Amino acid sequence: PQMERVIHRRAHPAIDLSVAGLHPLLARIYAARGVASSEELALGLDQLLPPTTLHRAEEAGQLLADAVMQQSRILVVGDYDADGATSTALALASLRAMGAEQVDYLVPNRFDYGYGLTPEIVALAEPRSPDLIITVDNGISSIEGVAAARAAGIRTLVTDHHLAGSELPLADVIVNPNQPEDRFPSKALAGVGVMFYLLGAVRSLLRERGWFGPCRREPQLAQFLDLVALGTVADLVPLDHNNRILVAQGLERIRRGLARPGVMALLRHGKRDYRYASASDLGFAVGTRLNAAGRLEDMATGIRCLLTGDADEADRLAAELDELNRRRKGMQEEMQQAALTQALALVDSLAGGATHSAICLFDPGWHQGIVGLVASRVKDAVQRPVVAFAPEEDGASLLKGSARSVRGLHIRDALALVDARHPDLLRAFGGHAMAAGLSLDAARLPEFEQALDDAVTTVLDGAELSETLWTDGSLAPGELALETSLALERAGPWGQRFPEPVFDDHFDVLEQRVVGGSHLKMVVERHGGGAPLDAIAFNRLPDDLPPGGPVRLLYRLGVNRWRGNESCQLMVEEIVA
Repeated sequence: PQMERVIHRRAHPAIDLSVAGLHPLLARIYAARGVASSEELALGLDQLLPPTTLHRAEEAGQLLADAVMQQSRILVVGDYDADGATSTALALASLRAMGAEQVDYLVPNRFDYGYGLTPEIVALAEPRSPDLIITVDNGISSIEGVAAARAAGIRTLVTDHHLAGSELPLADVIVNPNQPEDRFPSKALAGVGVMFYLLGAVRSLLRERGWFGPCRREPQLAQFLDLVALGTVADLVPLDHNNRILVAQGLERIRRGLARPGVMALLRHGKRDYRYASASDLGFAVGTRLNAAGRLEDMATGIRCLLTGDADEADRLAAELDELNRRRKGMQEEMQQAALTQALALVDSLAGGATHSAICLFDPGWHQGIVGLVASRVKDAVQRPVVAFAPEEDGASLLKGSARSVRGLHIRDALALVDARHPDLLRAFGGHAMAAGLSLDAARLPEFEQALDDAVTTVLDGAELSETLWTDGSLAPGELALETSLALERAGPWGQRFPEPVFDDHFDVLEQRVVGGSHLKMVVERHGGGAPLDAIAFNRLPDDLPPGGPVRLLYRLGVNRWRGNESCQLMVEEIVA
């Protein structure tokens, strides 16, 4: 059965940030996120970790600097998500800015070629006769693909951030903070962050070799930080100190109107004001529109949008991505409704308290680009790990599955256990603690359901699955104000493992109405007195409010900007029963 626990984050007792001249509320919030010194709050570019500690970055820099100076044919092989798209755009734009004249890209359609540098991709690349292939945001597991490139006489430079397996590809050079022997202090760099670091090394070498001069200007790499910030946020990597610097600096450029036309156009189509752009705007407005291309078609439209220097073309491509995103949303909503009905029927059918530890869902009409989003939504609703399957293509007998897990259950470990117990069941699988992918024959789905259920029960070993809602406690009455909202907005960037503050208080609801068909708009006041405040709860309806008496809300503080006015608004995360 689903359990909800509300837990208040505790500040680390050994940390005292009030000495840094911080507002006590901000000091408490930072300390609860493990910030140990005021140095970690400095987000200037001079605070970035030096590239010298990134394993083999120097060697990779030399390989690339040689390729630029010799005007070799360079082919960038990207990935089909927002991190892959930004990494590809970053590599192309900056290498061209450094004077490389023959640099191109290839992004595989995920449905035809799968993931990473495969032998099929190398065959697709060969007619372009590249001298050097650079992988961005992929490649660490591309053993056969790198071998195929080597056999074709093409050099390979792998840049990636995914975890390395027991065997590494035999590339000319690999740059990845998560490979064995790497001493780089931040293991949280996204693919785009790895590429940004490598480009810094390339530029230094070209400068030392006298490549730049009056007729070839040395480029400022800071001009590409909007791309680095976007890929980092969209890939949901932890925002450790180093990543917060990259994101904060990219956001600063966007707010000053200095971003690439494609980023500006995508923000506009997402109805976000670039002057106040936040990390969540990059994730929800820009990242989702880019990812829609990779989910439904291929990522080329997204990359062209990020690369163009022409505002009109950027707007046209952003409109295409916006339309793809609308299609993705429509498909996702239909699939979600069907999936939720299936999941709830499963949960209801369990008489006598026997429960499924995990839920598998399948519909022959589903689209494999969207099953991950569906699994994620259903998992939130039923608080169990969920695997959603779609046919590889219409009528195919091979199913592609996307798994999403809840806190406390490592889903890849559960799949590894299924694989160990039933060696011929899964065609392929891989992933992380909270998300994984797999493929299997449709005929064997019932067998897999049972095997997964058993594996999850073993891995859980009697532990209850519960949703933990973390908060930063209560706000003092005087802190429920615009001044606090603005201070928190400036205190970001917030994101993975550095979550935006959520507070926990009781309110009286003075007014309520439904806006946009599915969102609950309220006027509330703090129980026990206080000024009336606007509040909005997305995807909630009046039925979600308990009858009579005060309601307990878990909320973020937002700034509502309307016709030049700013006011404090509660963004309700949970209405706690």
